[in-house]
Amino acid sequence: MAFKSLLLGLAAVQSVTAHFGVVYPEWRADTLAAENEDKYSQWNYPCGGVPYKAGNITNWPIGGGGVELDLHHPWTYLFINLGLGANTTNFNISLTPELTNVTGKGTLCIDKLPVPLDSIADGTLASIQFVTSGESGSALYNCADIRFTKNATGLSNCSTSDGLVMHTIKDEQQNGTQPSQDGASGTEDKKNAAGILGTDKTVLATVVGLAVAFSLGLGI
Repeated sequence: MAFKSLLLGLAAVQSVTAHFGVVYPEWRADTLAAENEDKYSQWNYPCGGVPYKAGNITNWPIGGGGVELDLHHPWTYLFINLGLGANTTNFNISLTPELTNVTGKGTLCIDKLPVPLDSIADGTLASIQFVTSGESGSALYNCADIRFTKNATGLSNCSTSDGLVMHTIKDEQQNGTQPSQDGASGTEDKKNAAGILGTDKTVLATVVGLAVAFSLGLGI
């Protein structure tokens, strides 16, 4: 019995470390908490199985605001989408239009994600969908409900963990990195997943295809 309990405990730890948390804006529910284990699963599209307004609604700047995430994978692809309206299930506005990869575990702070819309009325309700995909290729989902507010202060007192770096394909192209024979773009980039992409169009097309699948909640 003790051995079985140990195995269950190890499985629970592995499950938590394979997922991610949303610190800001406040997520609908703590899908990592033990008390929510039987209610919610981050594998479930579009919001980890958590219903709208299960948590608080965060005031978020109209022109776009910051986010803070707690990442548990050595590296992950990150997609952040926006859906307008109360209880929306259509997250058709990308706040990370460039393919985004994060290398390292810990706290990720993004000061501002611009909203690609000409105008949003003060008080508009919306939800932000966070999607991550790691080495397994499967997608994990969490959501945060927001209210666009002209006087919102946004993210503050957030510090990205040492050694954690966010890359985009645009960054790689501007830096002029090129893949080597093994698919990496150099000695430094061999340590992170972004280097694996380099300028390989086949890999890029595959990952973009995955992004579309994740946004539609398709199984992989």
